[in-house]
Amino acid sequence: MEILHVSDVTWVRGNRTILDRVNWRVRADEHWALLGLNGSGKTSLLQMISGYQWPTRGSVTVLGMRYGNVDVREVRKQIGWVSSAIASRFEADANLDKAYEVVISGKYGSIGLWQTPTDEDKRNALDALAQVSLSHLADAPFHTLSQGERQRLLIARAFMAKPKLLILDEPCTGLDIRARELLLSSLERAQRTGGPTIIYVTHHVEEILPFISHALVIDEGRVAASGEKQAVLTDDVLRNAFHVDVRTTWENQRVWLTVR
Repeated sequence: MEILHVSDVTWVRGNRTILDRVNWRVRADEHWALLGLNGSGKTSLLQMISGYQWPTRGSVTVLGMRYGNVDVREVRKQIGWVSSAIASRFEADANLDKAYEVVISGKYGSIGLWQTPTDEDKRNALDALAQVSLSHLADAPFHTLSQGERQRLLIARAFMAKPKLLILDEPCTGLDIRARELLLSSLERAQRTGGPTIIYVTHHVEEILPFISHALVIDEGRVAASGEKQAVLTDDVLRNAFHVDVRTTWENQRVWLTVR
């Protein structure tokens, strides 16, 4: 099954071309990293995938549904999203007191829990919290959690909705190295039990976990490289995309960068 097909997408705003003839296919047995500098076009591409922006030219098909021919809201119900922006929305919401309630809200796609959760909802939420090593904080108020704990909680929330596509938009932003590795370990553990196709968005290649099979590198709105990650995450590709002289080292199926 094809999860995503971005076909010859160009997006122009005013006199500026934000995305330029982008092509991208994601299949059900693949997990992808999306890499690029800030301002490279990553966020714009994500907005196309989630149906919040429309291309000037080209087409976007998600889960077999081509935008323009379907109700975008129905597509979005099958896409999970984790980002620091979502965490900020929960910070401002006083209706959610406990971490497990945040997880349950993922089932309904709401900021705030406006439905009465069932016993099954609670069991599923506790299972999701266990996957990200947060069982001991199930009753903790959201505002008392550390930034790393909040991000892991939002991953549990995303899995609660049982999406077919999960977008992780720079989930490690602002985390120290310990919190980052805890989050990545939690993600890897949760993924082992089966789950959605993942698109992991970052500009830090060391965050790309072994289960991520492919990578797309975007530079100034164009695809610089795309394919299996070992073929894409090379010195030459990353040097050109990041505009700095770097060297890659592979260790424990993860890639690390050093600046020459």
